[in-house]
Amino acid sequence: MSTAAEIATSIGPLDENTFQKDFQAQALASDLDITSKVTELLNSMPGIKTLSELVSIDPGKLSPSSRIDYLTALERQTAWLQALMQRAIIAVAGNDPSVANGQEPFFGVDEAEREDVSTALRLSAGTAQSRIDVARTLVNHLPNTCSALATGDISLAHANVIAKETAAAIRDGLTEFQIFEVEQRAIAHAEFHTPAQVASQVRTSLARIAPETFEDTVARARDTRRVSCYNDSDGMSTVVAILPAADAQVVMNAIESFIRLASADIENKDGSVSAKDARNTDMKRADALTAIAAASLSASPVTPHRRPISINVTIDLPTLLGLAENPGQLNGYGAIPASVARELASDGKWIRFITDPQTGNLLDYGRESYEPPQALKDFLIARDRTCRFPGCRRSAALSDLDHAQSWEEGGSTSAENLGALCRRHHRLKTHDGWSVTSHGDGSCTWVSPLGKKFFTPARSIHDAV
Repeated sequence: MSTAAEIATSIGPLDENTFQKDFQAQALASDLDITSKVTELLNSMPGIKTLSELVSIDPGKLSPSSRIDYLTALERQTAWLQALMQRAIIAVAGNDPSVANGQEPFFGVDEAEREDVSTALRLSAGTAQSRIDVARTLVNHLPNTCSALATGDISLAHANVIAKETAAAIRDGLTEFQIFEVEQRAIAHAEFHTPAQVASQVRTSLARIAPETFEDTVARARDTRRVSCYNDSDGMSTVVAILPAADAQVVMNAIESFIRLASADIENKDGSVSAKDARNTDMKRADALTAIAAASLSASPVTPHRRPISINVTIDLPTLLGLAENPGQLNGYGAIPASVARELASDGKWIRFITDPQTGNLLDYGRESYEPPQALKDFLIARDRTCRFPGCRRSAALSDLDHAQSWEEGGSTSAENLGALCRRHHRLKTHDGWSVTSHGDGSCTWVSPLGKKFFTPARSIHDAV
């Protein structure tokens, strides 16, 4: 029987260098295996099996090159899922816009179905309608684009721009052969180009393939002019104006004229010149646009709910007095710094509101300045701030004050039974099968025609909506 010493002698001393080389070789082989696996998944057809294998891989343990392949592989899976999403949206919204109460479609806008999509996906009504329009264009008219999306050859962003850029031409009667030609060029272009570049390529293709249709589309584009406001961070917002070129020049010339008038050097009595304006050109243009709009607003005869259109800021009393630094709330935006809220309040008209100290929900309104029903209107507008339909941000000041339980059915004219609804959602409740139950704290519960329930919580006066 061999002893331990004899066994050790027969094996020989442990070679540390050999052990280290073996370990490194095994690690390298493992790395090569996982790298090869990621490459294989990158080139695999998107689907549940491929997605499951990708999920099991930790991208943090991959080499820098393999991490990029992993990211690309996930993007292909996302495209596949989004192709399924287009079919699901169509299943909910239908192939064509709905018709409300036997009337013609409201400018192609779905009356009820888009609310099913918006509440299910927690989107605004406008965004939901855009998603429906894109899905209908893709599924009904762009089969090759749908296939390229499902196989991960293009991203959802690429598919979106192809659908949006061709939608008008398709409505105008673009032939199947022309659609096929536009699709093929766009899909090929998408392999090495961004969505914005693909959009430009599609517009060029349409102009060449169907010049008359392109002319008509451009002529109708004037009817899409609009102004939009998007809330940004840090107390800022972006106002976007989409205008015909000549109108855009009118706006810019008005701004430049205002700047020249406002920033003209003014001599003091002693002959010296006032200090030079420290603002840059962009700042001057922004301030000029605000000043022009403010002058127009102050002279406006429009008074919804018997109140002039105004900018509303909510600030608590300690902060107003400088004893605290709690953020204020700018209606339609959200939180703003205490200093900015105090500056806006310094020359504003004040109205007292009483809130629950725990939740911030509006409880009562001051009766010192207004008699009902005007005081009740003021209270409801301040409480709701926007339309009470889920996801709608239409200002309460520009909305209807609706009885949740109708007056004819015994509903009272009270804060518990009244709430702000924009005209569209008011009509949806009255004519299209949606119902709402209002609660004492200002919250409400909506029920869709299909029986789906959606809760709109009470809105703290201190929170953004």
